[in-house]
Amino acid sequence: MENNKILIFAGTTEGRQLAEYLAGKQVTVHVCVATAYGESLLPESGNITVSCRRMDGVQMRGFLQEYAPRYVVDATHPHAREVTENLRNACQECEISYLRLIRGTQGAKGAVCVESVREAAEYLKGTRGNILVTTGSKELEVYAGIPDYKERIYARVLSVKESFDKCEELGISGRHLICMQGPFSTELNLAMLKEYQISYLVTKESGETGGYFEKCEAARLSGATCVVIARPGREEGLPLHEMCAFLQKELGFPDSRRVSLVGIGPGGAGYLTCRAEEACREAGLIIGARRMTEAVNTGGKAVVAAVKPEEIISCIKAHPEYGKAAVVLSGDTGFFSGAKRLLALLAEEPQIESEVIPGISSAAYFCARLGISWEDAALLSLHGREANLIQTVRQNRRVLVLTDHAGGVRRAMEKLTAYGCGELPVWIGSNLSYEDERIIRGTAKEFTNYDGENLAVFCVEHPAGWQMPVFGVPDNCFIRGDVPMTKAEVRSVSLSKLHIRRDSVIYDVGAGTGSVSVEAALLADRGRVYAIERKKEAVGLIAENCRRSKADNVTIIEGEATEVLPGLPAADCVFVGGSKGRLKEILSIVKGKSPSARVAVNAITLETLKEVLEYIDGQGITDEEIVQLSAAVSRRAGSYHLMNGQNPVYIISFTFAGGEE
Repeated sequence: MENNKILIFAGTTEGRQLAEYLAGKQVTVHVCVATAYGESLLPESGNITVSCRRMDGVQMRGFLQEYAPRYVVDATHPHAREVTENLRNACQECEISYLRLIRGTQGAKGAVCVESVREAAEYLKGTRGNILVTTGSKELEVYAGIPDYKERIYARVLSVKESFDKCEELGISGRHLICMQGPFSTELNLAMLKEYQISYLVTKESGETGGYFEKCEAARLSGATCVVIARPGREEGLPLHEMCAFLQKELGFPDSRRVSLVGIGPGGAGYLTCRAEEACREAGLIIGARRMTEAVNTGGKAVVAAVKPEEIISCIKAHPEYGKAAVVLSGDTGFFSGAKRLLALLAEEPQIESEVIPGISSAAYFCARLGISWEDAALLSLHGREANLIQTVRQNRRVLVLTDHAGGVRRAMEKLTAYGCGELPVWIGSNLSYEDERIIRGTAKEFTNYDGENLAVFCVEHPAGWQMPVFGVPDNCFIRGDVPMTKAEVRSVSLSKLHIRRDSVIYDVGAGTGSVSVEAALLADRGRVYAIERKKEAVGLIAENCRRSKADNVTIIEGEATEVLPGLPAADCVFVGGSKGRLKEILSIVKGKSPSARVAVNAITLETLKEVLEYIDGQGITDEEIVQLSAAVSRRAGSYHLMNGQNPVYIISFTFAGGEE
């Protein structure tokens, strides 16, 4: 029978974590500790046995011969050098494999490792690019030997007078002096590296509690080089996550772990569900935004501040020693949550088993506080994303909106007011479930100067609702001036030929008054319409018609179509109402950008019809159709109705079949 016994000489937290990890994989582990206190810290498990006594070299050899493990792991303290020397010699004499477990250097892959601040400065002398120094102010003068250090160095130091004065003496001031108290999250570190265009980040190998992992991960994500100043007396060995991976491969047990995606509710005490609380209690590692981790961490847990899905996956994979991890997410995991993207990435990691634990959403909590139902409400998020607020308000009697900061609330209220919704009643809830929770009521117009808390949700109500149709908008809903307009009858048929979906991207080329743009935008309420028009007078009319019709998802672009089309996102649907003799060129550009787009062209003259037919001949198109539409609209003449005929229009529609022209 293969010998899979592991003997651990433990004197560190990492040693205890390794014992727990192996025992959870059904590996037989014996742990040697020097004190009864060390024994009391070990987890209870049927796979772990413990001996508590100090041993010299001779006693170690005798114990190794008696226990005969496959591997001996030295997890004693770095300063217990005599114990390490005795254990290494004993393993050599007994011909047993010796492994040294060293304290964490997670995140340092690809880093430049040096032994001192002076060595770091020497290395940086031969580099180019900005440098973020996070090693404190005491030895900052060493970096003064770097050419152009005042321009290259950005010093992040404690916000105390001594640090400030030291930096001032060296001429490091203004934007180059960052006075902040750490540790910092990966997200904040990454933001700093990008803001100051950092090429090199200097850090000490301080371990997880010093924010070392977060700095190394931020450097990796930004592409900066991490310059790591090692601990004094650094030794060879494997950090915990590499030791776990090594033993997993050697002993052949499954590399599996479990992660719970936990919705923690609005964040206040008492709103964490029992199942969510249980998952966080069972987890050895908790990952999430700092506000979330602080809400659930009762102590004794490893915590990593990370919010981006890629960062979270990287962190889980870098910590195999934690069989169970909890990713804590605000509110409910199914309501505008990071859980969606995270689950997709976890599906690509077969060794990681995941579960989703829902929480109380901010929408549910807010409506409960308002004493209203949210079963018929429309739900939107403006938290780091775009959403069509105006169309949603236009179509629904109640809308609940998540925001990311006070500025987002102000912009939403300004937009509502600009589109004629300024008198609608609005409720704003901030810091929901916390002691400083606040709920205020007013109108959208009254909240255009909102200066409340960032953590806010708002509710807009429109009891009467607008009755303007989404399809077949009457001509009298548009202001026209002296600009040509596609009439309602032709507009309706043309739009029907475009096969518009709710999320379509649409071009309206030669937009005129914007009647096609507006009606297309109302149909594609989750999409975007680009109204392209060369005449300044028409551009103003389009903007006003969009405002009157509550069509906020129209982007108006003034200029020649052939000049502006190349810079636009690819379209799903393209309507051409006017081309100024450049129809073939316009269609060629569209095909190059959107090789499967649906196109509808309106032609009044036979010459334009001929031009379209000449273009599409041999172009590789499908679903070709030509409709000649002759419409007559009645008008009263006394007690009679007379029919006024409109100019006949040809509507040519087709779909590009893909491929190159």
